[in-house]
Amino acid sequence: MPSWRDLKRFCERDGWELYKRTDHDFYRKMMPDGSIKRTKVSRGSGQIQSRLWKLILGKQLQVTQEYSNSKI
Repeated sequence: MPSWRDLKRFCERDGWELYKRTDHDFYRKMMPDGSIKRTKVSRGSGQIQSRLWKLILGKQLQVTQEYSNSKI
């Protein structure tokens, strides 16, 4: 499973904008149709649990595992 650092790397390589920093980093990405994707990245260094990672991929990033692997 990927780590929170991997998710941060994905966002940076895939053109997401860091728009807020607190105890988490908040990223967003404007899509061509005007919609905005958003995700929150923990500053922890641990791995993301499998179930949570699947939710992040499908609901927030809206990409496949293969696509995320190409950016991490």
